[in-house]
Amino acid sequence: MGRKSKLTPDQLAECQRRRLAGESLRALAREFGVSPSALTERISGQTEQIKTVANQIVATERALSALPISAQITAQNYAARLRAMSDNILSAASLGAATSHRLAAFANSQVAKIDDADPLASIEALKGVSALTEMANKAGEPALKILSASKEAVQKATNEIEPEKQAPTRERLPLDQWKKAHGLT
Repeated sequence: MGRKSKLTPDQLAECQRRRLAGESLRALAREFGVSPSALTERISGQTEQIKTVANQIVATERALSALPISAQITAQNYAARLRAMSDNILSAASLGAATSHRLAAFANSQVAKIDDADPLASIEALKGVSALTEMANKAGEPALKILSASKEAVQKATNEIEPEKQAPTRERLPLDQWKKAHGLT
């Protein structure tokens, strides 16, 4: 884990916005009192992700505009339904997680009714704990599956944006290319 950034999240966002607008990395680093490499480390990955998403948005808008008007409306409506389904699934998972939590709390409160010296004498309480625990686990399954799928999607997206880190190989650039690469032109 690296050192804490000298820049606040707002300053990093400002640097990123200005870098995307074309300002040189070196000038931004100088203005904010950090090294160009530190600034690159903090904003480059997300800047590339922003560029990728922006290009995807442009490509989608172009593809949509190439459709006849009626097909554009159908595509927009279909996309809205997909978003609504996704929101509903997330809401259901959230409610399931809350239900799971509450059922687990009930099960936990029933554990106090079990006689530690002779648990089998409290067979009805044990059955209650078992049933509540099973219901809690089942209620939480959708949320766990969504979390797992989200984690996999985030990892996949991260791997696409940040290829596995390998030791960089250095090659000599002509001076004019080096200056351009470091924002000195």
